[in-house]
Amino acid sequence: MSCAGGDRPTVMVTNDDGIDAPGLRALVRVLVSTNRFNVFVCAPDSEKSAVSHSITWRNPISAKPVEISGAIAFAVSGTPADSTSLGISKALFPAVPDLVISGINMGSNCGYHIVYSGTVAGAREAFFNDIPAVSLSYDWVGGWSKVDDFSLAAEACLPIISAILVEIKQKTYPRNCFLNIDVPTNVINHKGYRLTKQGKSIVKMGWRQVTSDAQGGQMLSTMTMDTNSSYLRGFEYETRASYIQERSMVRRSHVEDGDTDYCSLQEGYITISPLGALSPAELDSQSYFKQWLPRVTECLSSSALDGLSVFHTCSALRASGNVSDHATPVYRTVIWVVAKLVDETPPIWTKVHARLHRGRTSHPRTGCISLYLRYQ
Repeated sequence: MSCAGGDRPTVMVTNDDGIDAPGLRALVRVLVSTNRFNVFVCAPDSEKSAVSHSITWRNPISAKPVEISGAIAFAVSGTPADSTSLGISKALFPAVPDLVISGINMGSNCGYHIVYSGTVAGAREAFFNDIPAVSLSYDWVGGWSKVDDFSLAAEACLPIISAILVEIKQKTYPRNCFLNIDVPTNVINHKGYRLTKQGKSIVKMGWRQVTSDAQGGQMLSTMTMDTNSSYLRGFEYETRASYIQERSMVRRSHVEDGDTDYCSLQEGYITISPLGALSPAELDSQSYFKQWLPRVTECLSSSALDGLSVFHTCSALRASGNVSDHATPVYRTVIWVVAKLVDETPPIWTKVHARLHRGRTSHPRTGCISLYLRYQ
């Protein structure tokens, strides 16, 4: 345990909604009220939602002391990952925290949406540095949820936080993952805790032009939640950034198993999903590319005669004045690889016809042109 305050464990809190966000403030109040933890806060000085794991590179960031009762706190002019990195570096605080908690986020973080989440990134950055971490999110729904629900969410997660710190003290807590916890909207009537896995729910973003005089020609984002689940729900609300986001829960043909994060959250459970930092593809993809890659490498190691044929083909195109010198290697590679993938027999270049044209597809500066391949 860190030595910042005797035998009490030290917890550092960060988030992506900003240091003044009600979720973070509620979590800090609950932690401080137990009188069992030393509490540090190192969070962005403004909202940094959906910045994922971006970091500030080469440019300096500032850290300003902030008054939060019972905690040592700093507001950082960087991202959630920046805040965690600075907070655990001992540049601001007297000790490295035993546990980093990122949250409580206003809105759930499930499925593919985890990739976008600055909240999850705040915990992941601690994991990168071998410090146990948890990201916490509350499934906020406009018109239903209240600010007090953040305190209820923090209290509901307190047993999990305490249990983690016990394991850390006993040196039995695993260091090969971090936890992502989502709390259901109706937190006071939650059904308990459920171990889940990351699902495939996704927020699809689109854009629409605002035509009102007040907002001129700004482009606003629209978001559609494709949940991979059987739930169908729609709502519209205005975010804190004054952008209108439209979300609708859309059915898909595949229904997720009950042990996925989003599905379990909608059933009313507090979901606990162990996460890592790797992003391996699914097994069927691995199997596909296991067969695909040898074909590609075979193309790249073809005989000099095949390579000479390709060179002559591209040379003829260049001589016509339609292909510049710097583009020839690109076309050579495209013709070579595509021909081999489409037809596994040795390439017969007389069967490949390249049709070149200048027009709307031409790049205005480089003059690059589109290449179309057709097989007889």
